[in-house]
Amino acid sequence: MTVAPYSQTEGEVAESALLGGRVRLLQPVKGYRAGMDAALLAATVTVEPGQRVIEAGCGAGAVLMQIAARHPGASLTGLERDPAMAALARENAVLNGVDASILEGDVAAGFRALDLPPFDWAVSNPPFFDDPGALRAPAEGKRGAWMADDGLKAWTTFLLKSVREGGRIVVIHRADRLADLLALLGETAGSFAVRGVHPHADEPAKRVLVQAIKTGKAPLRLLPPLVLHDRSGAKHTAEAEAILRGEAELGW
Repeated sequence: MTVAPYSQTEGEVAESALLGGRVRLLQPVKGYRAGMDAALLAATVTVEPGQRVIEAGCGAGAVLMQIAARHPGASLTGLERDPAMAALARENAVLNGVDASILEGDVAAGFRALDLPPFDWAVSNPPFFDDPGALRAPAEGKRGAWMADDGLKAWTTFLLKSVREGGRIVVIHRADRLADLLALLGETAGSFAVRGVHPHADEPAKRVLVQAIKTGKAPLRLLPPLVLHDRSGAKHTAEAEAILRGEAELGW
């Protein structure tokens, strides 16, 4: 069956340039659009050639396309429950010459439903809310990206099941959910590394990047923070700008 491109089925799309123009990304004009969180998540995946990476909730493929640009030898798989967004991710893979497998499915169905061998890396930017009463209802086009209908546990369970022993899980999420992330991922993973992402150096973190290693036993490491903006008037700090342009990584 031939699937019509997203632009013919759902609405208008626009092209964005990422990593200093190394990645071309088609995204909906209306609805959820990937941005800083996707760039930071991709910058943490220090994958070696031949290693396999799965992204839970890949959307239009922003994270996968940036991983591919940074690490051309990676084997990439994306899971997306919205068929239209999955189709757009496939379009972006073709646009960027990336050999990525984009699957349609829901993390709530579990990793076993995919009938795939475990991966070396599992990454995700899960929906930030799982309580509809916790925020004003998002626009319909953004609801799937903002609201975890089956709760954060469904996402962490999927990620834990999707990697081999010694495999790495990386998540970007709200800073105020750090305790939940550590508790949920700690069921079968450890060796945590945590990096706070701060709007300014004198403000609390709004995001956290968390890496866990399946069956890892090493002590938790709290890494130096990433500060996105300073008071100089520049759009980003030099470190953040280098990451956004693909000139630096956020190693662990």
